Amino acid sequence: MSSSGNGAGATIWLTGLSGAGKSTIAEAVAAELTARGHRVQILDGDELRTNLSAGLGFSRDDRNAHVTRVGFVAELLARHGVVALVPVIAPYADARDAVRAHHATHGTPYHEVYVATPLQECRRRDVKGLYAKAAAGELTGMTGIDDPYEPPLRPDLTIDTEQVDLADAVTVVGTLLSPMKESA
Repeated sequence: MSSSGNGAGATIWLTGLSGAGKSTIAEAVAAELTARGHRVQILDGDELRTNLSAGLGFSRDDRNAHVTRVGFVAELLARHGVVALVPVIAPYADARDAVRAHHATHGTPYHEVYVATPLQECRRRDVKGLYAKAAAGELTGMTGIDDPYEPPLRPDLTIDTEQVDLADAVTVVGTLLSPMKESA
């Protein structure tokens, strides 16, 4: 996280299936914003699950508890001038809606980005080997395979990384923060 910036914080939540490109986009956006002088923090779902949500499983209630915890941290950071980039699957619409409502309660900017890469492409990428494990019967409860993923109905932005390259994705995500100018 950079220590300089203009004080304007926001949360950008990137939701989508495993392998959709959420983390890749978050890392590229973070590099761009940091270079422009913004304070940025990526809230990685896997890291947070290990630390913030240790002990939670993958039931609907546990997944929603994890999303709520991550949303709380994101809002707190954003309220204090950090751009919080959140590449977390967050499979259930009600949990994402609760995070949005929590941000609204505090007047904190929140932007939902649906990384809508098709399941077939996510399976092909299989960055973490999860789709192969699910296909082999070694993993159950995988979002998008045998556990539901509820696509956002009204995201602030939709990106299909099969159709949009990384540079264009960074540019379009940046438009969500268009009032945020380079830091002096």
